[in-house]
Amino acid sequence: MSRGIGLLFILGFVFLIKGADMLVEGASSLAKKCGISDMVIGLTIVAFGTSAPELVVNVTSSLQGATGITIGNVLGSNIANILLILGAAAVITPITVQKKFLSREVVICLAATLVFAIFINDARIDGAATSRVSRSEGIILILLLLFFVYYLFATAKRENPDTESTIAISPLRKSLLWIGLGLVGLLFGGERIVNGAIAIATSFGLSERLIGLTIIAVGTSLPELATSILAAYRKNADIALGNVIGSNVFNILFILGVSAVIAPIPALPGTNNDLILLIVATLLIFIFGATRGARKGQIGRVAGSAMLLLYVIAMVSRFFLP
Repeated sequence: MSRGIGLLFILGFVFLIKGADMLVEGASSLAKKCGISDMVIGLTIVAFGTSAPELVVNVTSSLQGATGITIGNVLGSNIANILLILGAAAVITPITVQKKFLSREVVICLAATLVFAIFINDARIDGAATSRVSRSEGIILILLLLFFVYYLFATAKRENPDTESTIAISPLRKSLLWIGLGLVGLLFGGERIVNGAIAIATSFGLSERLIGLTIIAVGTSLPELATSILAAYRKNADIALGNVIGSNVFNILFILGVSAVIAPIPALPGTNNDLILLIVATLLIFIFGATRGARKGQIGRVAGSAMLLLYVIAMVSRFFLP
């Protein structure tokens, strides 16, 4: 692999992450100027913004036929969100888990993962000729996300009435400029990353899925990592947890849904192993979060350390096992 390809790969991540940040800042300011509430902005623009890197990488890889990157990126990002990001946040400060959050949002996250697992195991379940997520199943995933967003709006309005806004309003011209530059950064960075990943996989004899599961997944999860670590440091642990779960649901239902509509996603060797790890990681939130009290539990520093260790072991093993 040439040094130039490696530099472009790294440069792609810089443009991708900065582009997502600029897009969120510009779009949030523009939405606030239009009278949209902080709650709605948080549930839509910010949620999309932190997952925009995964979306751009997946759309680019789907258009180029690199389906290994498509599925590896999302499953790897979701695994990293829980074991790496949530684990690191818990080490910084114990994360309180409300029982109603476990019984609602975390259940929805687990259900979304199980639905995708069913879709991509057609051959095992109903004897189809091939196991893949079809375009029609991709549309179903997108529709499920719309129901999820509607549910979030309904519960947020009922339980969290608007408070004083914390979003800064910038001049219209600056907001539009930030949105435009953010989109350019996302598109430029996404293309550099996908092309670089394909070159790396070819040079070292690694599968596109493995590169997507590890290097790209961690890179595209940097917005979630920054948000969750900062939230934990500021003692806003609920934001760290909500960011991880919301991102995981969005990644499965929308990003994989859109990817499947562009190009059906085939099951690859090791995909089910990755899905099992993701399901186990999600269940760990139940196990650790249900350990205290009737109304809330806690993911403590020991649990966070265990999650980090599991992530390292799982990712290292992927280089030796399917």
